[in-house]
Amino acid sequence: MSRFTLPRDIYYGRNTLETLGTLKGRRAVVVVGGGSMKRFGFLDRAVSCLQRAGMETRVFEGVEPDPSVETVMKGAAFMREFRPDWIVSIGGGSPIDAAKAMWAFYECPEISFETLIVPFNCPELRTKARFAAIPSTSGTATEVTAFSVITDYAKGIKYPLADFNLTPDIAILDPVLAETMPKTLTAHTGMDALTHAVEAYVSTAHSPFTDPLALKAIQMVFDYLLPSWRGDAEAREQMHYAQCLAGMAFSNALLGITHSMAHKTGAAFSTGHIPHGCANAIYLPYVIKFNARTAGSRYAEIARFAGLPATSERGLVNALCGRIDELNTALEIPHTLREFGLDEREFLDRLPSVAELAVGDACTGSNPRAITPAEMARLFTSAYHGGVVDF
Repeated sequence: MSRFTLPRDIYYGRNTLETLGTLKGRRAVVVVGGGSMKRFGFLDRAVSCLQRAGMETRVFEGVEPDPSVETVMKGAAFMREFRPDWIVSIGGGSPIDAAKAMWAFYECPEISFETLIVPFNCPELRTKARFAAIPSTSGTATEVTAFSVITDYAKGIKYPLADFNLTPDIAILDPVLAETMPKTLTAHTGMDALTHAVEAYVSTAHSPFTDPLALKAIQMVFDYLLPSWRGDAEAREQMHYAQCLAGMAFSNALLGITHSMAHKTGAAFSTGHIPHGCANAIYLPYVIKFNARTAGSRYAEIARFAGLPATSERGLVNALCGRIDELNTALEIPHTLREFGLDEREFLDRLPSVAELAVGDACTGSNPRAITPAEMARLFTSAYHGGVVDF
């Protein structure tokens, strides 16, 4: 039996942050990151709206980029003491992802992190609280997805948590928040959104429900990402919606090995932390070329829908990769891991372990082409040097 799950309500448009003032409850915890939401006044507005709704409100702040297991456990303990019936997270993907995991441990304190990282193994939630997510970035779409990415820094591994129970009850897409993104973050999150949509479209779990969402998101990213990066406010708003469409698609169709590779290399190298969206942008063309042997027709459909100039399947696949390369160049994103700055000696030393971990990542199972650790190592090597993918 297949399933398609989205939040109960999605509010979108300028100043929809005020929707928080209509929630019904007694106590709310607001989970936030490193300070930008406070600096720009959005945190105070969120708290004010919740208080106007009659809720006692407390703030858990300081969630780091790529949130850690330790931060999640602190937040869950904070919630168990306060006992909120609404968990509201505002900011980038990191505080929202962290708040999702906190939610699980708040409601089910007896579970372990090792239990939660098993895909679709989360206990039933909503016995204590409901969840509202308000993104300030335009990429992760965690406000509409069944996923959360938490980092175990002791192991240097990012773990994607996956369960429909983690899908928020309410998503609030207020493009005013997205206008605060700096250029580099706009580039990385935008390419993350593109990767979500492309991988959802070719995933083994794609469906008639997810395909239109993925294609529309791809078209919107191609149309709006560069203008958004250059500061166009209308394009920035459209990118905020495009990344949400991509999230609706991949939350139900799942992802592929571009994300497996990004998850397992983001925190793996001392010579450079690779931001998630940047890693996806680097890996995506190489993965498309690897997957084309079994999913070439699906990539060709994407290229045709996007109006790329080619006729044969191979030509369309190459045109799609070329369009992504052009975007990376325009957005000042590296094309290889070497260009990013990873030390070659450390890369080679870590390669066998990283390749094996990537194959074991939760996203690998829905990739359209099976891959072995040896093939994964070759794919990483191609992405390091910029080599040809032909195996």
